[in-house]
Parts: sequence; structure tokens; C-alpha cells
Amino acid sequence: MPIAIKMPALSPTMEEGTLSKWLVKEGDTVRAGDIMAEIETDKATMEFEAVDEGTIAKIEVAEGTEGVKVGTVIALLAGEGEDASAAASAPTAAAPAPAAAPAKAETPAAAPAPVPAPAMAKAAAGDRVIASPLAKRIAEQKGVDLAGVKGSGPNGRIVKADVEGAKPGAAPAPAASVAQAPAAAPAAAPAAQDFGIPHEVEKLSGMRKTIARRLTESKQTIPHIYLTVDINLDKLLKLRGELNAALESQGVKLSVNDLLIKALAKSLVAVPVCNVQFAGDTLLKFKRADISVAVSIPGGLITPIIKDAGSKAVSAISTEMKDLAARAKEGKLAPEEYQGGTASLSNMGMFGIKQFEAVINPPQAMIMAIGAGEQRPYVVDGALQIASVMSATGSFDHRAIDGADGAQLMKVFKELIENPLGLLA
Repeated sequence: MPIAIKMPALSPTMEEGTLSKWLVKEGDTVRAGDIMAEIETDKATMEFEAVDEGTIAKIEVAEGTEGVKVGTVIALLAGEGEDASAAASAPTAAAPAPAAAPAKAETPAAAPAPVPAPAMAKAAAGDRVIASPLAKRIAEQKGVDLAGVKGSGPNGRIVKADVEGAKPGAAPAPAASVAQAPAAAPAAAPAAQDFGIPHEVEKLSGMRKTIARRLTESKQTIPHIYLTVDINLDKLLKLRGELNAALESQGVKLSVNDLLIKALAKSLVAVPVCNVQFAGDTLLKFKRADISVAVSIPGGLITPIIKDAGSKAVSAISTEMKDLAARAKEGKLAPEEYQGGTASLSNMGMFGIKQFEAVINPPQAMIMAIGAGEQRPYVVDGALQIASVMSATGSFDHRAIDGADGAQLMKVFKELIENPLGLLA
């Protein structure tokens, strides 16, 4: 029997993708680890590797096809000793073509009652349900028993699409909360009106669609509160110069942003009531600070993560950030390098933006917006002087973080930057 190669879930939130380019053709022999295709997800274009050996018997989905559901058969692989031409003509009833019903149709939603199918989602060596974190959260909110859900992801992994169409089962549903609001379909966008003005139409990429959806969700469902402080940068800039002189022999050059990442992480550790995530009737309290850093890339924005930034040396943060940013612009980040994070930092100072209010990146509960440092009158030790001053604005999810707690975080952030030796402790 031919091996069905299916559209993979390259991230926990991926439901569909664009098969951008085939790097193999029918008749080619592939081995495990060979790159077979480039697939555009909701965040980046990623390479898809072969996991089996054999000959490409048939390509089911042409390159350039958009909206290919996770789990859809995209090609057939003939195994060792198998006739590739015969494999190509073999029926594949268990593998839907792109035009077939989407992955949701495979869930128990079509049945009159949830049918237990633990083998679908159990780990081979135990009875643990294999499901993405997002699928687990949606299942908890909807009261869906994951033991009765068939997973369409790799190795039977349950993904978001599988849970959304499932009916409530044995698991008790939590009380209704604001966190369930994203499940509702957003209002339809208004029809385009060109009014006869010359223009061209550009189709949205998967990334741009995701940005539009997530930011709409954020502003519609998260009650933002904004807190702004002005910060004297003179001591930080002086320390940065001294550190760069000392690190020059190691080829390390710190940016102001590297120091701000460290400052935000240490602030979250110092004020743990802000290092949280709202989850309906529960609150996740994180034990470390993973900072998502906004990076502009062609066609959109991505947020690579400096994990446990509070405990890392600023030189390590600088080296790691340069590597992540470079690979982000090339579309070569792995999902775990940009999905997650406990809070975000967005710096638009390099564009001369004085101050702005950033939109929270769900499911996080806060984001720090950094403006440009500029010469301003500022009171230093009781005397009015000219200093390098920047404005920083924290956006907080008011469901999870009270204004006073957010203010405490902003106070600690300001103190760390104005007395930056604390960043090295």
C-alpha cells in the first residue's frame, strides 16, 4: 500500500496552509530528512521534510494551492519494492483530497453523541492524550472530552480544528467567561469600494490574514489599560558604551533593545502579578519571563522569543536576538522559537516614534511599547537639565492585571533603566 503524505501541522495553531513549492517530482526517490516542499503557515514559509523512504508515486496537491487543510493527502509515496505506477493508481479512501471535507469532518461532531476512541489520541506508551495546548484550552472551555476526539495532526495529535467542531462530552464545561469570546466569528469586513480610483489588488498572505485575525480578536476581547512613563536613558547609554568596549574582543555589540529586553524580564520577575495569562476562570502564573520581541519582516510581523531572559547575561541576549532576527527575516524560525512567550516588547524608537500604545499579543497579558530616546528637559537630582529621555507604554490585560500592579511594573522597569547596574546583577 502506498504511504499517504499529509499536510502537516507545522505549528500548534495551524489549521491550513499554502503548498508554496514542491522540491520533488513524481518518480523521485526520497529518504527520511529530505526536504520535499515549502509550506506557508500562518507565520512563515517552512520546509517540510520526508519521514519515510520511498519513491514519489503521485503528487495530489499542486504547488501554489492555498487553504490546504491539515491532514489532507498531498502526495503518495511508494515503499521499497513497490511499483510506483501501481501505487499512484491505488485507491486512497482513507486520505481525502484537497477538495474533500475539511479535517473537522473527521471529528465526532457528525455523530449523535461523542464516541470514545482513546486509541486515536493516546500516546503509544501510555494513556496521555496527545493534543496541542490550544486544543486543550478550547476543549476545556467547551466541555469536550478529548478522549472521544479523533486527531488530524501528525501521529493522531488533536489540533484546534478537531476540537472546534466537536460536541461537549464527559468533561465538565467551565463557567462562561470573556475568554470564550474569540470562539465567536468576527464581524465580516466591509466590501471594498475603489470609487473609480486607479489601484491594484494584492491578495493577503497567510501571515497577514493571521495578523488581522489575532489583532482584531485582541482589541475586541481584551480590555486594554495603558500606562506610560518617561525614562532617563543617560546612565543606560553610558553603561552600554562601557560594556561594548569590554565585549569588543568577543565580537559582541549590545543594542539598547538588548538591555530593554533584560529590563522587562527582570521587571516581570520582580512583579510576578504581571507575568500572567488570563484563561477564563483561571490565571496562569509563570515562573520565568520569556520575552517575545516584535521583528518586522517582509509582509508582516513576527515575535521571536528570548526564553528565560531574566536569568541570561545581556551578551547572551544580544547574540541570541541577532540570530533570531536574522532567521526571522529569512522565514527560517522553528514554531517553538516564535510561539509562546509570557510578555512582549515592541520598539519603534528607530523610526523616531515618540510614544505609542501597542496591541496585546494574545494570549499574553501585557506588551511594552518603546518610543525614541530624545533630548528633553528633565529633572535630575532636583535640578532641571537636558537629558536623553524615552517614553515607554505598557499595555495590560485588565482582566488579569490591575492598574496598580501594572503601575508597579512600570516603576520597576523605569528604575532598572535609570540605575542599569541592576541589569548585570
